[in-house]
Amino acid sequence: MRAIWKGAVSFGLVNVPVRLFSATENHDVQFRQVHEKDGGRIRYKRVCAIDGEEVAYSDIAKGYEAADGQMVVLSDEDMKSLPSRSTKEISIEKFVPSEQIDPLLFDKSYYLEPDKTGLKPYVLLRDALEKADRMALVTVSVRSRMTLAVLRVRDGVIVLQTLLWADEVRAPEFESLSEETHATSKELAMASSLVDSLSGDYVPDEFEDDYAEAVEALVASKIEGGDITTTPEAEGEETEVVDLLAALQRSVDKAKAAKSGSPSAAPKADSADADADSDTPAKKTTAKRASTAKKSAAKKTSTAKTATKKATSKTGSGTVTKKAATKRAS
Repeated sequence: MRAIWKGAVSFGLVNVPVRLFSATENHDVQFRQVHEKDGGRIRYKRVCAIDGEEVAYSDIAKGYEAADGQMVVLSDEDMKSLPSRSTKEISIEKFVPSEQIDPLLFDKSYYLEPDKTGLKPYVLLRDALEKADRMALVTVSVRSRMTLAVLRVRDGVIVLQTLLWADEVRAPEFESLSEETHATSKELAMASSLVDSLSGDYVPDEFEDDYAEAVEALVASKIEGGDITTTPEAEGEETEVVDLLAALQRSVDKAKAAKSGSPSAAPKADSADADADSDTPAKKTTAKRASTAKKSAAKKTSTAKTATKKATSKTGSGTVTKKAATKRAS
């Protein structure tokens, strides 16, 4: 496991250096949205609802929608003015009886591992929690925002469990349960008998996610039978570009390959390639994708061919430049 936070538990005058680890992980089955015809991934663009134009990350701000529907745009300066806590301290406020914390309030769970220098005070806090049969109510700032949490012990390890705020728990308001209705003594006796017949201990490994297993078995059978959709790379997209430097390096490599006359380089056009060296990467990409079309149309007039290729090159160059600028802004 990898620590996601480092800090210390403040226990009176004692500080316990600890590292925070996620105690749970999601094994839910994840599906991708794809085009049924060819298996291509469905991608979404950031489009403004007013003018319909695609918006770059650099032009996106935080907005808060008021109760009446009005939108308030918050700048970076506005966000900096909000209270923010970045202290690396888990401050124990009080020790409360375990039964007073409703499980409905529990949010996320984390393991606390002590540093070597904090092993002794860690064990002291752990044993004190177990002996008192209480939970330590704490405040902590994991991602700059302060939240409530509790410390409890599980299998000899201190667990930090964040809590929902009181106003985040909904009140159950159901009209059908408003009346004072109770089971009869005979019905209650039969229900109690059923409870006794089904009583037992909770063994986590006794239950399995049969849906996930069924999905895995189904996918494995399709792969074994060759029922696989080969998805070609979408045209006109530069995927997995980390930043502008990576995009520029890729363009330089393509330009060098074209000048050296390597087999992967696009063949030079009489006048189009000589007019603009900066268009080489886009031309190379366009030449590869249109190689089949070129072969079938080889007998066409060279004048129409050159004009079509030049227009395509300019379009491809604009696409690469635009995508590189978008990545730089992100």
